Amino acid sequence: MSEASGTSTATRHPVDTPMAPGPSILYGLQHVLSMYAGVVAVPLIIAGAFKLSTADTIYLVSASLFMAGLATILQTIGVWKIGARQPIVQGTSFVAVSTMLAIGAATGGGTAGLQRIYGALIVAGVAGFLIAPIFTRLLRFFPEVVTGTVITMIGLSLIPVGVGWAMGGVGTPEFGQPKHLALAGATLVLIVLIYRFLPGFFSRIAILLGLVLGTLVALPFGMADFGAIGEARAFQVPTPFHFGAPTFEVSAIISMFIVMLVIMTEATADILALGEVTEKHADRDTVTNGLRADTLSTAVAGVFNSFSLSAFAQNVGLVAITGIRSRYVVAVGGGILVLLGLFPVLGAFVAAVPMAVLGGAGLVLFGTVAASGIRTLKGVDFSGNSNIVIVATSIAFGMAPIVQPEVWEHFPAWWQTIFDSGITSAAIMAVLLNIVFNIIGRETDEGPVFSHGGAPGAISDEDEERLDPRGERRDRGQADRSDLPSGRRRRED
Repeated sequence: MSEASGTSTATRHPVDTPMAPGPSILYGLQHVLSMYAGVVAVPLIIAGAFKLSTADTIYLVSASLFMAGLATILQTIGVWKIGARQPIVQGTSFVAVSTMLAIGAATGGGTAGLQRIYGALIVAGVAGFLIAPIFTRLLRFFPEVVTGTVITMIGLSLIPVGVGWAMGGVGTPEFGQPKHLALAGATLVLIVLIYRFLPGFFSRIAILLGLVLGTLVALPFGMADFGAIGEARAFQVPTPFHFGAPTFEVSAIISMFIVMLVIMTEATADILALGEVTEKHADRDTVTNGLRADTLSTAVAGVFNSFSLSAFAQNVGLVAITGIRSRYVVAVGGGILVLLGLFPVLGAFVAAVPMAVLGGAGLVLFGTVAASGIRTLKGVDFSGNSNIVIVATSIAFGMAPIVQPEVWEHFPAWWQTIFDSGITSAAIMAVLLNIVFNIIGRETDEGPVFSHGGAPGAISDEDEERLDPRGERRDRGQADRSDLPSGRRRRED
């Protein structure tokens, strides 16, 4: 099946090519099912910690789905210079959970805790929006050796989440029971068989089919609960400041701003990763516009009773494994999320998918993200030791809080906020090591970052033009030196 709908793919990139309504809805629903558990997890955690009523909990979940949908549409379709215009799914970010819990705990939780969180979110989101163009000036420090490492780390960091789902969901009474793992395994096998043996269309919705078939398998064993459907309201519109006017406290705002910087780092990695997966590489403007959408959505989420929003890495894997790159398909998924937020009864149907079924699908998706990172690293020159050290050390540093979550528990709170994320830890380490090995004081051509050009001293002229399409580079005023290696041209400058 072509990704075009009455439009030639020869004149339009697949990312910018709409699809027919039927496939768009199916593929969009597949994205929603793949990330639904992640979206609702954050409001459920916050509601439980703050001892909110059932009605308030349902309201938080609906508001989070509603805002995730609006943010996804903004990110994919774009308005002015806001939105990366990539197939990016937005959802509530786990990075901010611990900080939000700490902010709310200072007031004893309840609605007062939510008011304090929302005040911090609004200010941090606006601040992040304003500094986005400055933040993306750092893109020159994200060559392939860095982006490949971070993409790989994104996949590796998500795999434990998938395993937790496959075991029935962390904290559930029957966590780790063989029946959950068996259901997850059955779902995984179904997805692989569909992907391998069914025709192209069916292989592209293998995740969706796996989730549906896995749920049907669970029904006879009583592992799929549709009881919440009867308790959900038919229609509900999120209203501004439902829990009261936000409160603004300096310490809470500073903490949330630090979290916002971490989220922006992860979002940058996700946008660059999607550029690699879709073969429409993200330049500096793309990343800046994507960060604007992230941060603006977070500020608006503080108004409409949701939480910080960011790109969902698991959906990067879904784009990679299905080959469906159209951003309009993901925009349809955003529309579905909006409907789920407006009609909680619809969300109850989606919530009936067992956690173990999501885990089976998640393992495929998250593994695909890691494989995409490895594919990116294939373009890196490992003939010297420099890039090997960068990749090895960064991944090891990023894995530390994943294999041992208590590794930083005796460190200051600001350190834990930044380095409790394996993705952020790996990204920071990779950028720093790339500067040390490939930018500062390099005088030899051994182990260049890019195997096909570019000296270790900095990114090449061609890459700088790609990252800054407006061509704002110094005119070096020298004669044509195209016959010289790019490394020599750079050092002679």
